[in-house]
Amino acid sequence: MMPGIAYKVYVSVLVEHTEDGEMLPRMVTWTDGQKFEIDRVSAIRPSFAAKAGGQGDRYTIWIKGKQTYLYFERATSLSGNNIGRWFVERRVPIEV
Repeated sequence: MMPGIAYKVYVSVLVEHTEDGEMLPRMVTWTDGQKFEIDRVSAIRPSFAAKAGGQGDRYTIWIKGKQTYLYFERATSLSGNNIGRWFVERRVPIEV
């Protein structure tokens, strides 16, 4: 694996809210406008983004048969309409 620096990329996510209050991401829109349908969510757990930093819930998702992670970072304020933001980790190679 090439060395690199990871950082957060905030993305737009289409989410289904179930009757028991669970948030299930269904589609991710990348920063360039590309849309990726999420095939399935296989796990949801509290976690931190080890590479890019930040804390929240880590969703293990599958897109086109490949596993990746999507993070939900909860807002620090409990008032207002913003309950949090979605992000992915992106790695930028370091030239040696």
